[in-house]
Amino acid sequence: MKLKLPFFLFLSIIFFQLNAQSEIDIIKAYLEQGISKNLISTDDLADLDISSQHFSKSTNVEHVYVQQTYQGIPIFNALGNFALQGGKVKFATYNFTFNLKTNISNKKPSLSPQEALIAATTQLGIQKPNKINVLKSNSKEDLLLSKSGISIDEIPVKLVYQKSKEGFLSLAWDMSIHMVDGSHWWSLRVDAINGRILEKNDWMVSCDFDHSSIADKKLRTSFTHNAFQNLTSTFMLGSSYNVFPYPVESPNHGLREIVSNPEDLLFSPFGWHDTDGVEGAEYTITRGNNVHAYEDIANENIEGYSPDGGESLNFNFPLDLNRQPQFNQAAAITNLFYWNNIVHDMWANYGFDESSGNFQQTNYNGRGLGNDYVRAEAQDGDGLNNANFATPPDGSRPRMQMFLWSPSGPLIEPLSITDPSNLAGGYNGVAAAFGPSLSSRPVSREFALALDEDSSSDPLDACGELLNATVLNRKIVIIRRGECAFASKIEKAQAAGASAVIMVNNVAGEPIIMGGDDTGITIPSIMLSQADGEMIIQALQNDEVVLGSLANNGPYEVDGDFDNGIIAHEYGHGISNRLTGGASEADCLTNAEQMGEGWSDWLGLMMTISDGDIATEGRGIGTFATSQSIEGVGIRPFRYSTSTDINPATYGLTNNLDLSQPHGIGFVWASMLWDLNWALIERYGFDSNLYTGTGGNNINMQLVIDGMKLQACSPGFIDARDAILEADLLANGGANQCLIWEVFAKRGLGWSAKQGDTDNREDQEEAFDLPPSGVLNCSLSNESFGFDSFGIYPNPAQESFSLSLTNGNLANAQVDIYDMTGKLILSKTSDNNQKVDIQTLNSGVFIIMVESGSKTYTKKLIVQ
Repeated sequence: MKLKLPFFLFLSIIFFQLNAQSEIDIIKAYLEQGISKNLISTDDLADLDISSQHFSKSTNVEHVYVQQTYQGIPIFNALGNFALQGGKVKFATYNFTFNLKTNISNKKPSLSPQEALIAATTQLGIQKPNKINVLKSNSKEDLLLSKSGISIDEIPVKLVYQKSKEGFLSLAWDMSIHMVDGSHWWSLRVDAINGRILEKNDWMVSCDFDHSSIADKKLRTSFTHNAFQNLTSTFMLGSSYNVFPYPVESPNHGLREIVSNPEDLLFSPFGWHDTDGVEGAEYTITRGNNVHAYEDIANENIEGYSPDGGESLNFNFPLDLNRQPQFNQAAAITNLFYWNNIVHDMWANYGFDESSGNFQQTNYNGRGLGNDYVRAEAQDGDGLNNANFATPPDGSRPRMQMFLWSPSGPLIEPLSITDPSNLAGGYNGVAAAFGPSLSSRPVSREFALALDEDSSSDPLDACGELLNATVLNRKIVIIRRGECAFASKIEKAQAAGASAVIMVNNVAGEPIIMGGDDTGITIPSIMLSQADGEMIIQALQNDEVVLGSLANNGPYEVDGDFDNGIIAHEYGHGISNRLTGGASEADCLTNAEQMGEGWSDWLGLMMTISDGDIATEGRGIGTFATSQSIEGVGIRPFRYSTSTDINPATYGLTNNLDLSQPHGIGFVWASMLWDLNWALIERYGFDSNLYTGTGGNNINMQLVIDGMKLQACSPGFIDARDAILEADLLANGGANQCLIWEVFAKRGLGWSAKQGDTDNREDQEEAFDLPPSGVLNCSLSNESFGFDSFGIYPNPAQESFSLSLTNGNLANAQVDIYDMTGKLILSKTSDNNQKVDIQTLNSGVFIIMVESGSKTYTKKLIVQ
């Protein structure tokens, strides 16, 4: 039976119109009660519009997201978030602009949307649009423009007011351009008077391999995969997928299994391959209502090859992780499809559903906007060592790009020489960090020496102009390492028509990785040791013909499509962006202190948690993709752990500019959420049913999702903390208030902490205290997530400091002192008076960790 979606949608629109005015009246009445306490005036609140709303079953509130406008024109990101229950506002956050009349100078645009678009492309440094067509016109101030040769998606443009740091409001055209190479999806505010870009945000959130100087750098370790896992084809009724199923994080953490009919029938009622709400699959490939997974090796950003499971929807494809990724393409895309659907179904149970803006082609209940399934691109050719997710507003399709990752260790004998016989054999070499990777298809050519005209240096180092460029065409060119940049040498050989380059080390020892900026190098290159390379050079100087080939014989690039923690992480960006500020907004997580990376790490951790995991054991992020063992750190500064010995992060660390933004800032937030998870598990137990279980982990999942819905646009840590506390009040009657406070206070987000301006990286103030008894009477806990009252005095200190502990003695305790980059500076043992000598420390801010028995205490110390 076909669902009558248009009828459901019609009823939804009628219901919305009948209730919108009353809800606005409730919100205005609530705001007007506090006008005398705020700078905002009745005039500023005269023109409020509901941008989106939805009901949350867990908290029993209607979330109403309100847009402030002036004479019908929205004030960009001036949003209110109101939780309504029983005709009353139960909780509210808003960042409305005040004195609108005074701060607005222009009320009519000088530039048309098309002229503003042309001005924007000039400033972005991209080609000018061709033949801009209006595809849809809601009004003269709200248009949908054609792709115009500059965007993957159509370009929506509407008139807004953009607020400056000084508080002035400029009339601007709000538009989004999805770059044709897929590298950025720019959300822009272009001045409607002069065409200048006033603000630029990127909806494409990239999760780069983090090279922050604060990172705990571990040696990458080799690993061996079990080859040819589960190759036997098995026919099963319904859909079946040979994947690394949740909660398996990666091939390093468990085996592939064939899972049958894994869809959640409440939120994917017609299976994963449906799009129209009628029983029966529309697609037999990895495509359906929630996601279309396909390859994009050529980085064309079009929907490429998807494996076909046939009428039986049997997606059982071979996998051999000891071969190049392209041989495992069908298995990789299947795994990517499975995990996108699992994330969709699982988190719908916690409130990321159709009404709140989830990702679906068709919204079966008629609420929210459809036409926004995830475009999930496997083995994406846009780069290496990365992944990203772009989240436009509800009703527009997001994009996930999963990349390949550089393998660990040198290539296995990439060079093979066939002639002359005395050189025949295989040779070890190291590929360059730039340019294309070697392929498994050999590049077989005659060798040639590059000769340059610079007589003051080595004539074989190609630092000068090439004398024999004409003879290098279609050759494997030999160059000796010298004083000039590797890339510049290879560029010269490439310009001469070389097929590949072999760099010969000019010092004894092993070859090194050639670094440098890739300015358009399209040929592969490796370095040989001095001993091996000089034999080749000698033969060529003796006019011998040298023939050989270059090929990738392994280790091969690691496919991020099998790192399920990264897939979940990327999808998490879509969840946090859609839920913060409401589904119709996409720019609420662009401020300096925003924690998007943290929610994404947390989501990946929560989906890969298993019975038997231990709170204090470290968990890395992306260890498979980065060729690390499961004990590795992965792509974050420290492993996630409740133990401050393993993860010493506190709120104050976010001030440190050596901590990357946004990944490092998100890491601190995820550390707090991971602690909260284990505190709730300690109280309520663990439930392996991650969909509808009742354990502490399920409670944590619900609280954090509800917190995203309740928090303000452009949130800081305290905004998000308070939203989680409010979610507990609404959903659980405040049963976990003290536990939540204790967890956050442990990491420096206590009662007295201050977040300052959420657009300022350096004005956060941490505090480790609980609310005063007059606010909330939390008795100090002696459990692992509670507190003994631990202190340091004096603080600031000069030559020494003393330790204090309520109902305890810290004499002869182990004291470790870290700088703010996480480096251990000093280890001491406190004396019998609980005193610690620090005369050898320079002035600065340090993290003090004190271990006594089974407990660890952490404080920040200022040394003068």
